[in-house]
Amino acid sequence: MTSITGTLVQSKGALNGDRSNLIPFSERLRGGRALAQDVWSIYNVANLPADCINLGQGYMNFPPPKWVTDAADQALKSVLPNHYSHPKGRIRLRNAIKNFYEKSFNRDLDVETEILVTSGANQGQYSVFTAFLEYGDEVIMFEPFFDQYLPSVTFNGGTPVYVPLHPQTDAVTPNNSNWKIDFDELRRAITPKAKMIIINTPHNPVGKVFTREELEKIAVLAEEFNLLVMADEVYDCLVFDGKEHVRFATLPGMWDRTVTVLSAGKAFAATGWRVGWLIGPSSIIFPTLAASTRIVFCSNSPLQEAAAAGLEQAAERGFFENQLKEYQERRNILLSAFDRLGMKYSHPEGSYFVLLDISRVKFPEDYPFPESIQGRGRDFKACWFIALEIGVSSIPVSEFYCEEHCTIGENFARFAFCKDEETLRKAGERLQGLAKYIV
Repeated sequence: MTSITGTLVQSKGALNGDRSNLIPFSERLRGGRALAQDVWSIYNVANLPADCINLGQGYMNFPPPKWVTDAADQALKSVLPNHYSHPKGRIRLRNAIKNFYEKSFNRDLDVETEILVTSGANQGQYSVFTAFLEYGDEVIMFEPFFDQYLPSVTFNGGTPVYVPLHPQTDAVTPNNSNWKIDFDELRRAITPKAKMIIINTPHNPVGKVFTREELEKIAVLAEEFNLLVMADEVYDCLVFDGKEHVRFATLPGMWDRTVTVLSAGKAFAATGWRVGWLIGPSSIIFPTLAASTRIVFCSNSPLQEAAAAGLEQAAERGFFENQLKEYQERRNILLSAFDRLGMKYSHPEGSYFVLLDISRVKFPEDYPFPESIQGRGRDFKACWFIALEIGVSSIPVSEFYCEEHCTIGENFARFAFCKDEETLRKAGERLQGLAKYIV
C-alpha cells in the first residue's frame, strides 16, 4: 500500500495536468466520419427556430396503423414476447416474412436458413459487413449514399470506393432517372480488392428507382468480379407512377450472391421500432447470423410480433396500396409548391425524398452562419438560410458524398415528404417566400 501511495504522490504533477484525453480513441472513428458534426446534429430542431417545419429528417409525424400498434400493445401484455427471442428472429415474424415476400422473390423462402430478423436495417447491414469484410476489402458505394454505409464499412475494416451518380438536370422537368451510372467508371472502380457493392433502390436521397437494364449491367459486373451484393430495398413499398421495382436477387444468377435489406420502420411508419430483416441464401445468412448474435443477440421481441401482424394483415386490408396513394398525394403537395416557385427538382420515382435544385437561391455573403457550417459546401449555407429565413428545414446533399465528389451535391437540398398533408401544405406556403431570393 505504501509503495502505491508513494507512486501516486510522485506522479502528482501528472495527476494535476491535462487529463481530458488520457486514452486515445480508435482511428476508425475518424475514417468513418463518426467524430465529425453531422447534418443531423447541425440541422437539429434544437438549433433551429421553434416553429421551423422539419422536412429534413426522414421520420414521420404521424403514427403507425392502429391495428399494428394494437398488436404491439397485445404483445406487451403477454408473457413470452417480453423475453428473449431467437437470434434468427421470432418464428411468427419469420413466417410472415416468408409468406409476404415469396411471390416478389419468385422462390420459396426457408425461415430457418434464408431469413434473419435484425434490430433495424442498419444493424442488419452492419452484421453483413462484420461477417464478410477483411481488412482492406473494398466496398463499392454509389453517391450520394446513405450516410450510415460509410462508418459501417470502415468500422469493419473495409475501404469505401465511391462511384457517383451523374445528374443530368438540363431538362425542364428533370426526373430521377436522369441520375445516370457511368458503367465505364464503375468498371474502373472495381479492383482485385473489391469484395462488395451496395445498391440502394429506391434510392435515398435521390429517389431514383434503378431500371432493370441498369441492374442487369451491375449483375454482369458482380458475376465477373465475384462481388457480394447488398441490395438495400427498404423503400420497396414506395415506388410511384407505375415504375417497376426490380428485386436484384431475382436477376439470373444473383440470388446466390445477394442479401436484400428490408425494414418494418419504412413499411409501417415505425422508424423508432428498429425492426428490419435480411433475405438471402444460407451462405450469406448463416455467417451474418453468427455476427448479429454477438452484436445484439436478438431484436426487440414485442415489436417483432407487431411487425408480424402488419405483414399478416397488409394484403387483406389493402394497406400498402392505400399507403402508396397517400404518399403520392404528399409528394404532389410538396412538388406543386416547388412548381409555383419555378424551381427545378428531381422528380422522385420512389422513397419519400425529393432533391430541390438550390443553385439559384441567393443569400447574403455576410449572413451570420454558425461556425458548424463554415468551410462546408454551399448547400450547407443555403439550407441554413432557408431554415432560418423561410422556416422550413432540409438537408444539404453534399453530406452524402466523399470530399472528392462533394461539389456534385452542392446544388441540391433534400426535402422529406413523410409528413402529414397539413404540415406539407403549410411548408409549401412558407416556401413561396423563397421567390425573392431566387436569381
